[in-house]
Amino acid sequence: MISMDYHKEIILILDFGSQYTQLIARKVRELGVYCEIFPFNLPFPNIVSLKPKGIILSGGPRSVNESDAPVCDQGVFRLGTPILGICYGLQLTSKLFGGQVAKSEKREYGKAHIFIKKKDKLFDGIKDGDIVWMSHQDKVLKMPTGFETIAYSDNSPHAAIKSKEASIYGVQFHPEVHHTPKGKRILRNFLF
Repeated sequence: MISMDYHKEIILILDFGSQYTQLIARKVRELGVYCEIFPFNLPFPNIVSLKPKGIILSGGPRSVNESDAPVCDQGVFRLGTPILGICYGLQLTSKLFGGQVAKSEKREYGKAHIFIKKKDKLFDGIKDGDIVWMSHQDKVLKMPTGFETIAYSDNSPHAAIKSKEASIYGVQFHPEVHHTPKGKRILRNFLF
């Protein structure tokens, strides 16, 4: 059931089963922005009726290559609403836009350093070598059509991507956890 608690501005978090989804919501709310969590398969008319100012696709434990992998309605990418895909959200975005996602030779779990490949507002205040928290077994091997890499790590050549045409971002790491010291700054950059 859709919330009847109307707010002028809402960030929609689509949950793909991440253990950190509630944490994403908490960090967004700490930044003074109203958000609500919904299951990944929220029907598109319901998404439209909420008029979200932004959409965050959470991480999740599954692989986008599984036959029954969770997928949101692809209409969300045509709304013109800014989107941030986190971990599974990045991989799903990549796959839906024609990229290739495959099991990583080395599962990445723990601290990693990111390096900025292309200056972008998402990384305002972030420096080369800043620490982020990775937790994934798949990674993007071939970039999705119309996207570019804006940051990389030693193990993830596409640690952050951005659409060339729209405000659609994906990050392989988890900005919502305290192990990513400047993660809140990245979320702030996305939200504002």
